[in-house]
Amino acid sequence: MTDRQTLQTILSELQALRQEIRSASKRLLPIPEAAEYLGISPRTIQNDLSRKFFPVKPVRYRGKVLFRREDLDAYVDSLGGG
Repeated sequence: MTDRQTLQTILSELQALRQEIRSASKRLLPIPEAAEYLGISPRTIQNDLSRKFFPVKPVRYRGKVLFRREDLDAYVDSLGGG
């Protein structure tokens, strides 16, 4: 690997970490991020919301569907298991 490739790899990893940190600090998550956080498909959330079946109530703000991180955590904690 050349120095330039190494530098590109490092920059790419830093950008990914930066995005992770930014995402981790958010309190409200849009559907794609909530789905990633829960480890499910965004389509699953969208389908369940349209059928009023999704167990976590979203927050609607300026036309966006958002989920509180603490509500998602509470839902996962309620599933038990482990």
